[in-house]
Amino acid sequence: MELLIMVYACKTSCAKSIIGVIPYFPYSKQCKMRKRGSIVSKLLASMMCKAGLTHLITMDLHQKEIQGFFNIPVDNLRASPFLLQYIQEEVAWFLSLCLMLSLRAQSFAERLRLGIAVIHGEAQDAESDLVDGRHSPPMVRSVAAIHPSLEIPMLIPKEKPPITVVGDVGGRIAIIVDDIIDDVDSFLAAAETLKERGAYKIFVMATHGLLSSDAPRLIEESAIDEVVVTNTIPHEIQKLQCPKIKTVDISMILSEAIRRIHNGESMSYLFRNIGLDD
Repeated sequence: MELLIMVYACKTSCAKSIIGVIPYFPYSKQCKMRKRGSIVSKLLASMMCKAGLTHLITMDLHQKEIQGFFNIPVDNLRASPFLLQYIQEEVAWFLSLCLMLSLRAQSFAERLRLGIAVIHGEAQDAESDLVDGRHSPPMVRSVAAIHPSLEIPMLIPKEKPPITVVGDVGGRIAIIVDDIIDDVDSFLAAAETLKERGAYKIFVMATHGLLSSDAPRLIEESAIDEVVVTNTIPHEIQKLQCPKIKTVDISMILSEAIRRIHNGESMSYLFRNIGLDD
């Protein structure tokens, strides 16, 4: 549960009232990188429910299964219609030259009738290897300190495969889709690979733009032409540092969700034209 935009309600003696909208960050980037770290989603869900939440609105959960941790109604809204509209309006003249990339791109590509290319592999970063425990346990041949007769085989750490692209991106506009963009190293490495393969322009689209640390500067100096994020998180300062960052407003769907919950209306209208992979 990397990011939640939460709207919570409580029952007063008179009526149910909407209390507020809260940006929520359950854990840091360093904790996220720990592959064997504990799953805190259930604990946080229990804490929020104990605090009195009666309804929860989220926007593009990193894993949709997180909704099952809550014993209250959860409406996981999607930003895909707004991102699709941005592509149709801002890249309309070049739509026939576009390619969608990433695991989440299939749903976008089907609705826009675009081709798909696949990026796989990881950015080569020795520091992150140390953080996520990729090089532990150490590479040893034997452990004589335990018992002279004990021997364990050579332990080889997992190697990162380099980033590669499957598909022809030459002369095409590449659109990389993800749910969150914070540490931009993987996006920068993917953009460099796409440029080497002859991509004409590179767009990165994500629902949540954390863009922490020196991400704006790195984006400005990179081969990425434009980064499109929604306003689930304020990033006015980042936009001043990097003109490549563009914002898509999704406040309309949040306000409509609040209105419908307050009036006891159906929420199904907000999930029309939403794909299963969104």
